[in-house]
Parts: sequence; C-alpha cells; structure tokens
Amino acid sequence: MTTPLLSVHELAALLPDQPLLLDCRFDLADLEQGRQEYLISHIPGAHYLHLNDDLSGEIISGKTGRHPLPDLATFAEHMTALGLTPDRPVVAYDDKGGGIAARAWWLLKAIGHDKVAVLDGGYPFWVIAGQATAAGEEEATPAPAPYPVVIPEDICTRERAQVDALRTDPDHVLVDSRTADRYRGENETLDPVAGHIEGAINLPWPDNLEGGRTFKSKEELRERFRDLKEKPQQNVFYCGSGVTACHNILAYYYTFGEMPALYAGSWSEYLIDLE
Repeated sequence: MTTPLLSVHELAALLPDQPLLLDCRFDLADLEQGRQEYLISHIPGAHYLHLNDDLSGEIISGKTGRHPLPDLATFAEHMTALGLTPDRPVVAYDDKGGGIAARAWWLLKAIGHDKVAVLDGGYPFWVIAGQATAAGEEEATPAPAPYPVVIPEDICTRERAQVDALRTDPDHVLVDSRTADRYRGENETLDPVAGHIEGAINLPWPDNLEGGRTFKSKEELRERFRDLKEKPQQNVFYCGSGVTACHNILAYYYTFGEMPALYAGSWSEYLIDLE
C-alpha cells in the first residue's frame, strides 16, 4: 500500500490481505452516535475507535485542549490488541470525508506504521458501492508481539510556546484548518473564545474535498497549498482541538509525500491563557 488514500474498489481488492480496518465515525454533538452506527452496520472486520477514548489522551483542565494526543505507547498497545503488526496494512474510515479518520492515520504514522491509508469517501461510499456490511462487535485477535514504536524523523509536533514564537517568524506559517466563519470568530460553539492565533492563515479542511465527499486531485491540492513554505515542517497546521488539522496534513502528504508540522493542542489549548 503506497498511497494514503484508497478508493472503495481498492479497499475491496485489499480485503483478502486482511488489513486492519478502523471505523472512526464520530459526532461532536452526540458522543456515542458513531459507536451505535458502527454496531448497526460497518465494513466487515472493522474495529471501532472512539475519538475521545481511543484517539485522544486525558484532558487536563487549564492545561490541554479538547482532544490532546494520546500517549503513543498506550495507543500502540491498543493497536497491538487489535492485531497490528509492522507488515499489516491499516485502513481508517469515517462518514465525514476523513475528518476523523485522518487523526487515526496521523497517529499510526506517528508510531512508525507506514502502511496506513484513509478510505476516500468513507463509509457512505462503501455502502453506495453495494459492498458487504456487518453488524455487532468484531472479535479482535491480538498481535503476537507488542508493536515496535519508532517515531519517524518527519513526525513534527509543536508546543504552545513554540507556536507563539513561530507566528511572527517569516520562515514559518501557521495554518488554521477550521471553517472560515470560526477562523474569523463569527461562529464559535465549541470553544469559549472566538477567533484565531494572530498571524495564522486559513485553509479550511473541508476545502480538501470535492463537494464534501472525496479528496480533490493532487493538482487541485497543489494549487490550494501553493502559498505555503517550501519545506514541509515550516508549515504548522492547527484547528480547534488538533483533529481536523490532520485532514490538512493528510491532504498535504497525499500531494507532496512529506509531513508538515502539527500543533496538536490547537485553538482550544492556545486560548487557555486568553480567557
């Protein structure tokens, strides 16, 4: 598997190789909706990952944002329990154009697993294509050995203090991945303070998609990212809580084959000192 995005037909062709399938459906307005939808219907063999419980770490009041990164060793242990081995391909999917699945993709890249992709179009396209579905909880077969975590050199995260310095550094650019109305501070229903980090530009993550469904072509995405800095880690992506910023990082990686930086704490962490 050499691409970070797979079509429905590419995933269907991969199923005989028994990839590890991760269902990441999630709704901020109903925290258990994704799990319930998984139990009703999912891609056969898929395991459910909850954004708050499995793809995020502990929230510490006054210190972290809404979805801090999980401890990578703990995340790797969970993946081991689901059967992850270094040679096993992984495909994550959701029903939001990859907005949540991209977080799982980034975390797997962060523990050194390169054979990971997001299902382009997600579960809705799987169903539309008439592919098989299953119901209920899937039984996991743990891997025979713990996953050997090796954080790649190209995985770059930034802390709040670094972001404060980088926002006025001409050699770096902060990219706010939220929708334009939230970036402008016109519509904020998730965080107590509206607005954005001073100096940040806005590249809303849904604009990576064609009609909100599947990723745009590499040529279109290259044009979208044309004003960014030349070296990937000069570009620091953030969002509200560090989740959908990963969608922009996935789109960037799909286009250029390189990993830009992530400010995982994002706006919900950055504003703590602004309240």
